[in-house]
Amino acid sequence: MIVPFYNERQVLPLCLDRLEKVLGALGEPFEVVFVDDGSDDGGDHYLIAEGHARPWLQLVRLSRNFGKEAALTAGLDYATGRAVVLLDADLQDPPEYIPDMLTRWRAGADVVLMQRRDRVGETWCKRVTAYAYYRLLRRLAQVPIPADSGDFRLMSRRAVEAVRRLDERNRYMKGLFAWVGMPTVVCEYDRAARPAGRSKWSYPRLLALALEGITSFSVAPLRWATAAGGVAALFGAGYGAVIVAKALLFGDVVQGYPSLVALITFLGGLQLLTIGLVGEYVGKTYLEAKRRPIYLVRDVVKPVSSRNGRRQPTSGALTHAR
Repeated sequence: MIVPFYNERQVLPLCLDRLEKVLGALGEPFEVVFVDDGSDDGGDHYLIAEGHARPWLQLVRLSRNFGKEAALTAGLDYATGRAVVLLDADLQDPPEYIPDMLTRWRAGADVVLMQRRDRVGETWCKRVTAYAYYRLLRRLAQVPIPADSGDFRLMSRRAVEAVRRLDERNRYMKGLFAWVGMPTVVCEYDRAARPAGRSKWSYPRLLALALEGITSFSVAPLRWATAAGGVAALFGAGYGAVIVAKALLFGDVVQGYPSLVALITFLGGLQLLTIGLVGEYVGKTYLEAKRRPIYLVRDVVKPVSSRNGRRQPTSGALTHAR
């Protein structure tokens, strides 16, 4: 199991207790890889202390905050199970669904995708924008990305290894999961409210993630920009022809200044918007060309006790450039 987190100290005790209760009842060996994405609230030290009594807990500490997509990537690199569950530490995705997910995996599914049926505790604005975004993304993306689905899912070892082969730096994990395919079963569930703490996803960060998803798996915005430019060019040519005809027939009388200013402003804004859109794609190419690591690991605390009974970091900073 993979649990990425960033400044979730308040909810970690509840998360550990519920995971231990659910996974312990399975009667099978398990591991939980917590990936600390550069937290500064002491959550990593709490997990290290708790690891004395929970040998199934492994902590991967990244060198700084790389973002959730990089943290998920690190978790996939360190998880070793035949089936891997992705779960957020905030417990909005209830771990009590894991036994049912395992049942469907044993029945032959490589991916058990959890689809949100209801979003308890979220604002009306967030529900509406999320609904619209997922439908827009599904329509634009080159691969069918399931609507109303986050990172909460189970993946077989085969699916995990397929995702690990994708080494791009601009990572939108929900799109990468969809790209690899594999036999998938969709299960609906009701998303819960946070039991503690607050979300670290502000609206600007959500907007940036939405733009990342659209531009990572679709070139449709570029085609829209081309179409808008063509329409604007035709409109400008037609308007220019009307001006020339009026000058020839009725003389060159200076008039229509407000409409001319409005037209110039519109075309200037359209050009800037198009340049910005092209720049978004060029920037992605620039970042990919640098080939920097997706993440750096500060250290790893594995569930293996040393002779004095203390859990020790087993590695220093590691560079992962897959």
